[in-house]
Amino acid sequence: MGLLKMNKLPSLLARKLQATNRLNDDDIAAIERLPIVVKHLEAHQSIVREGDRPEQCCLLFDGFACRSKTTDEGKRQILSIQISGDMPDLQSLHLEVTDHDITTLSKCMLGFVSHEAMRDLTHERPRVADALWRDTLVEASVFREWIVNVGRRSASKRMAHLISELRARLNVVGLSTADTFELPMTQLDLADALGLTPVHVNRVIQELRRSGLIKLNRHVLSLGDAERLMELGDFDESYLHQEGATGQPKENAPEHSRSDTEPSPSPPVSETGRAVCRF
Repeated sequence: MGLLKMNKLPSLLARKLQATNRLNDDDIAAIERLPIVVKHLEAHQSIVREGDRPEQCCLLFDGFACRSKTTDEGKRQILSIQISGDMPDLQSLHLEVTDHDITTLSKCMLGFVSHEAMRDLTHERPRVADALWRDTLVEASVFREWIVNVGRRSASKRMAHLISELRARLNVVGLSTADTFELPMTQLDLADALGLTPVHVNRVIQELRRSGLIKLNRHVLSLGDAERLMELGDFDESYLHQEGATGQPKENAPEHSRSDTEPSPSPPVSETGRAVCRF
């Protein structure tokens, strides 16, 4: 572990922020001057634990990590996947106590920046502050999509959507080539991200393989037909708010709203005059 000015910052954090924000040369130079403590962690090691009171933010330089919550019964739910260029605990600048775990999924290289240095940066460079604030809003958008994915999509659609999202995000930071990228997640990790069992995850992977949509070999994932996979997963990248992403109107809008003049159907009534609930 050492203190240095990390030359990779402009190509990771700045590249990600510049995908949807305009940073000038002075902004980039200010990011480059951040004092960074570099640390290497193995897979499945804790970066921040729920209940911690961190005094620094971490930047993921290399590898995969995740946010998660664990129930009292020991069941883990992965809340998001973090990739190179992400600052998964930026909220610790303003929220004193961490309310979830951040854990490595693979070997990771991390850079830690003190809260004091981050505050100085955001006060001195308003564009950088705006870009970081926007990044947290995008993360909230991703959380909303994950709720829909786990709560309302079938197992195969969940997997297709997750793969499509990672492909889109990795493209921005230059870590996806010709629809091939590293996916260093175990079947247990995927199960905890998708709300499935590891056995069910294995079945879904085999189904996608047989359909010619993916090839998975030693944690390297290749897409056989990216368009079909996105269609299967109902994937619309507009929620990622990346450069060039355009939202499309939903063809199948939910039919949960009625006009004020349209009467609601009456429930069936039994001979006793009580409404009958049918499931």
